[in-house]
Amino acid sequence: MEGFEMQAPRSVTMEMMAGRQTQEVQGQIIMAKKFPRDYVASCRRIMQACQRKGLAEKAMYEYPRGGQKVVGASIRLAEALAQNWGNMSFGIVELEQRAGESQVMAYAWDLETNTRQEKIFSVPHIRSTKKGNQVLTDPRDIYEMVANQGARRLRACILGIIPGDVVEDAIAQCSKTLLDGETKPVIDLVKDMASIFEREFSVPIKAIEKYIGCKSSAFTMNDLVRLKRVYTSLKDGMARPEEIFGLPGAGKEEPEDPFERKNKKKENPEDGQQEIDLGGGKDEVK
Repeated sequence: MEGFEMQAPRSVTMEMMAGRQTQEVQGQIIMAKKFPRDYVASCRRIMQACQRKGLAEKAMYEYPRGGQKVVGASIRLAEALAQNWGNMSFGIVELEQRAGESQVMAYAWDLETNTRQEKIFSVPHIRSTKKGNQVLTDPRDIYEMVANQGARRLRACILGIIPGDVVEDAIAQCSKTLLDGETKPVIDLVKDMASIFEREFSVPIKAIEKYIGCKSSAFTMNDLVRLKRVYTSLKDGMARPEEIFGLPGAGKEEPEDPFERKNKKKENPEDGQQEIDLGGGKDEVK
């Protein structure tokens, strides 16, 4: 019949996988109801995690946007919050790959309260460079691009589930850990940070001094905390060195970034689902 399209039947393997996923979700919900979280213990675990220097250094990002500085919790802090909050499931799933793009879903689900945040978005297999858009064909490059773009949405989903006051307390504890956890002289820390920016991003010390607003010899621990936030932004791809430090080329027109397009089209294909591992993984029911 014209205009009528029959839906392809699902294979036995697909039916088995769907049934298994349903049973796993039901089991997680039952366990979450049977062993509800202890809010005091969850907050204590979060504060203890934020006392680790390794996490505190990667907990925040900072970059300029529209004449103002944007500061927030990074994906690493969001993952630590979800893991220690307990009874949460979160992750990134690649729903489908076709026509040079991936349909991806990022989600965070509080199994105890049945509160869920999810974002479905499209990731074109294109990397924007100064020389133009580069089409990605290597599966590893595509995987890394999907994981990078999905991390931002996953962070937003997790922070939409965890109570705001808990997030603020965690940020404050991370800042305190950075300020109190250093034993080396500030001048030595400044030299180490400057060498890292020069080696990894080709940012000279003069550009750093201009960003902070004073000579490096006058930097304080608070200035170093700001630089660590900037470093996290650069490593996570939140901003580019040219944008933050005003290096040559920042004002030049660049190719359009296809990943910033607002794509409100939502699809829920049933084939080719792939879970993206960001290193934080999925939280076990506690």
